[in-house]
This record gives sequence, structure tokens and C-alpha cells, in this order.
Amino acid sequence: MEKIGLIAGNRRFPILFAESARKKNCYVVAIAIKGDTSPKLKASADKIYWLNLSEFSRMFEIFKKEGITKIVMAGQITPTRLFGKDMDKDPHLKNLLKSIKDKKADTIFGAVAQKLKEFGFELIDSTTFMEESLPQKGTLTQRQPTFDEWEDIYFGLDLAKEIAFLDIGQTVAVKNKAVVAVEALEGTDNLIKRAGLISRGGAVIVKVSKPKQDARFDMPVVGLNTVKNLIKTNAACLAIEAGKTLFIDKEAGLALADKHKLCIAAI
Repeated sequence: MEKIGLIAGNRRFPILFAESARKKNCYVVAIAIKGDTSPKLKASADKIYWLNLSEFSRMFEIFKKEGITKIVMAGQITPTRLFGKDMDKDPHLKNLLKSIKDKKADTIFGAVAQKLKEFGFELIDSTTFMEESLPQKGTLTQRQPTFDEWEDIYFGLDLAKEIAFLDIGQTVAVKNKAVVAVEALEGTDNLIKRAGLISRGGAVIVKVSKPKQDARFDMPVVGLNTVKNLIKTNAACLAIEAGKTLFIDKEAGLALADKHKLCIAAI
């Protein structure tokens, strides 16, 4: 039985990864982040350790003790915690953040990946065992995009690729070929809420991967919660990049979208 280490952030992604890994006969040892990781992960992982961000260094000791060589990062840490006091309490984490040129997502995750390598660990793709959650090209819901929605999708696609290239975010909201909102540190769900207020409904949300997306971390993710927020804000359509976006709880998400005539397409 292969052992896999899991650095678990928030939401459902870490839970579904652990479940998928165990179905492949892997033994999952999870590092859960207090204040972010769902307590439900306990039922999906074989062993779980709860750490504060201020205990960052303990993670390496735990994985060594457990005989782990391969590690996956799944789920995010709440962005506002980047500015919290816990970030200064662990010497490894403090030095890591001081050594990087900026605080872009790729820069931070790349530095963590390098630190894991220095301790003898291999960071593997976060999509490992999750192939069924990567939708292929096509309309995923019963309702197809209208002509105007397709126009907004392709208008937004170019914009989303540009901000993804700059590592600002990976999602934009557009309406009638006007840029309504651009994702930054706050994440997709907050972008959707903000776009709903500005557009007064009818926004088209476009989410893409980065031009040189590192599948080990920061993969584009949507899920049931994304669909719920789209419905609450009366959005018209969600377009995601085919084969490069994880759709968590896909069946439940698409069923809810169909119920509310929301269109979701993989492009």
C-alpha cells in the first residue's frame, strides 16, 4: 500500500482527493490546517494531524516520521491569513516568505514545493486520482449558451488568460462585452458575489488555467458552492477550461444548475 501525504486546505477538494486516493489503495496521511481544513476530512484520511500555521515546521517532521515521500497539496488557505501574525511565528515559514520576490500564488506555492524538495519529499500533481473531476470540452448542463453568452465567453476568455499569465487571478466576470470584475486574492466565490452586485444579474463568469499551469498546486477549481453562488447572484453562465479545471461534486453541481437553468460549459 503506497503512502501519500496530503497538505489539506479548505473546502471539499482535500476530502475528495483523500477518498479517491484510498480507492486506489493508498494510505493517506493528512496535515490539516486549524481554521481552514474541514473536520470532515477525518473520515476520509487514514491518519490526520491538526496544525496551526505557526507550526509549519512540524509538517516536515511528521511526514518523515510517517515514511512519506510523495505529497499532494489540495485546497486553499484563506487568503487573509497571509497577513496574519501566525505567518511570523514559525522560523521556516517566516524565512520562506522573506526569501521570495513577491506574494503571488505561484511564487508562494513554488517556494513551498522547493522547501519540500529540500527535505526529501516529492510534490506530485494535485489532480492525481481526480481525472473524473476534470470535465472535457462541451456544454455540461442541459441549457446551451445563447449567442450573446458565447460572445461574452470568448470575450472573457482572452481577458482571463491575460490576468492568469500575470498571476493576478484566473477568473473574470463580463456582461455585454464589458468587464464587470477581475479575480484577485479574494477567490472565485467572492468575485461572483461582487460581479452580481455590479451587473445586477446576467454576468458570464470565465475561469481558466494559467498558460504554464503547474498541476502540483493552485489548479482552477469550481464546485457545488460555486454553482450556489452563481444562482444567488443570478449569473447567466459559467465557462471553465476543459481538461484543466477541477469540478468538485460535479453531479450535484450540474443537477442544481439544470434546476435553475444555469448554463455551464467547458471550453
